[in-house]
Amino acid sequence: MKKILIANRGEIVSRIIKTARKMGLQTVAVCSEADKENMFVRQADEHYILGPAPSSESYLNVGRILEVIDQSKADAVHPGYGFLSENADFCRALEERGVTFIGPGVNSMKAMGDKIESKRLAKKAGVNTIPGFDGVIENADHAVEIARQVGYPVMVKASAGGGGKGMRVAYNDQEAREAYETCSNEGRAYFKDDRLFIEKFIEKPRHIEIQVLLDKHGNAVWLNERECSVQRRNQKVIEEAPSTFVDPAMRRAMGEQAVMLAKAVDYYSVGTVEFVVGADKGFYFLEMNTRLQVEHPITEMITGLDLVEQMIRVARGERLSITQEDVKLRGWAMECRIYAENPYRNFMPSTGRLVYYRPPHEDARIRVDSGVFEGGEVSMFYDPMICKLITWGRNREESMFHMEYALDEFLIRGPDHNIDLLNTIIRHPHFISGDITTAFISEVFPDGFHGAEPTEDGTKAFAVAAGVIMLAESAMYQELASIQDLVVTVDREELQLTIERKRGHLLVSFGHEDPVVVTHEYQVGTGLATLVIQHQACTFRVRRLDEGHLLSHGGRTVTAVARTPRHHALARHMLRKKPPDTSRFVLSPMPGAVLKVLVGVGQTVIAGQVLCVLEAMKMENILRSEHDGKRVKEIMVKAGSKVEADQVLIEFE
Repeated sequence: MKKILIANRGEIVSRIIKTARKMGLQTVAVCSEADKENMFVRQADEHYILGPAPSSESYLNVGRILEVIDQSKADAVHPGYGFLSENADFCRALEERGVTFIGPGVNSMKAMGDKIESKRLAKKAGVNTIPGFDGVIENADHAVEIARQVGYPVMVKASAGGGGKGMRVAYNDQEAREAYETCSNEGRAYFKDDRLFIEKFIEKPRHIEIQVLLDKHGNAVWLNERECSVQRRNQKVIEEAPSTFVDPAMRRAMGEQAVMLAKAVDYYSVGTVEFVVGADKGFYFLEMNTRLQVEHPITEMITGLDLVEQMIRVARGERLSITQEDVKLRGWAMECRIYAENPYRNFMPSTGRLVYYRPPHEDARIRVDSGVFEGGEVSMFYDPMICKLITWGRNREESMFHMEYALDEFLIRGPDHNIDLLNTIIRHPHFISGDITTAFISEVFPDGFHGAEPTEDGTKAFAVAAGVIMLAESAMYQELASIQDLVVTVDREELQLTIERKRGHLLVSFGHEDPVVVTHEYQVGTGLATLVIQHQACTFRVRRLDEGHLLSHGGRTVTAVARTPRHHALARHMLRKKPPDTSRFVLSPMPGAVLKVLVGVGQTVIAGQVLCVLEAMKMENILRSEHDGKRVKEIMVKAGSKVEADQVLIEFE
């Protein structure tokens, strides 16, 4: 093996290139027209353009990828994850060409890639499985019939699904019908397979998975577990290793069952056996991913292994260099997936140019896996993940501490992002205590995400930051000899404070309260301000507005305006522009493509009625009416229309 073609895009390509180069191997990147300027393309030794932006014409175009393999004379292919990573036909085509597939064999991939067949095999191998129906679901009526037999709630899944696609929970007959339609559509669109199965949905479930590693000589190890319960729409958001819920006996039992299943299908390479775990610590087989996982870095951090390197070595026919006794738990690791989406607007996907992209400094405790760069584009055609932020500590508390610091220091401007959400989650009491399930996000934010809950101390910290930044950005700071009174508005709350410069630091007081000592590191234009308030360090992301600043820290973003008392008094008389009235319109919440329009001109709609379905970043998004009794005046789009964010789709009378 001398040259590896990486049949994927984004951060995983950058990751594989790094390992391949360390092993003395050449790399070939492939890309779509939309990705030709991206970082991962620049990093490879060679690159080839596959075709237009849509995945079906580029990253899923097997014929074109095979042409590139022949042109580049690559003798191995690493599929990364997603796209063709679990496509047995692609793997077979490589074998016929004498090209090494860096992953499992065709037969084990086919056996585990079909969720219906894999469940049967798991049950036969003695692995715990969830009650359900793994036959053919004929239509929506049949889905309802099966759901009733299994007992609500049920999980409806596309047989070939993965990555959160083609999966819905149904609590009643209507939801079962909707889930049948949506999951079969997503299965057909993304995996070219609309078969479904239905199983019992475990209440208060955790999603815990076991990483396995096997060679072609019968040697196998399990590399501990990953806790992946913090999810949204079945898409993982935060992962950690190990799990706070798993004890040594449970870890061993899960690991042994995972290896038992892998051996039953003659599996080799890395793979992940996923389990759903109930509150009673009962665990049940969910699926096996016959590929590298997005969250593989946290396993690498706690074991010291490079899983990409292990995949390459196994593909070359080497024996494992470790035994189960060699696998230890080394500290604690966490991973946050940073997505281009707006959690404040129901997690709508976001696209556009990365005007500002500055990750935190990497070291032994902080790692950033990224395939993007400042000035690059986040496209509507692919998954919205910008990068992965991974931290390590000697224990969970230390790992969380580093994650808080790293999130506060991560600067992204251009597309919206979910850093506030991630920051809020890792500081939430339930997460800190380890009291989490796969419903964590919906339970903690039942009315949607609105930022971290304001606290008195937090608001004061924002006020101090706003005051210090205002003074640092003005000549006033240089002239400040003794005392400066300020009025700071944090969102709608007004705080009066006094700042005194004294012997290289600042003394800040609110009213008659005792002053606190503040030191700071802030340079205009850096986008970051680090304050030490009474020995407590706080880093704020800073963005200048027409007046004041947008400040972010700890999962909360506020508009903060610091003024002298006179300027504050005058500001009260300034007129405020009213936002336009858009109540008569249905606006597109994101860039995307219209899949269906389900209402007509002249039709009267009711609250909750489905108006249209949009596709963006590999997901179907259903737009429903928020009002009762409105009559449709005009429809501006049709199925197949490409739309931008905030574009008018439907107008009511």
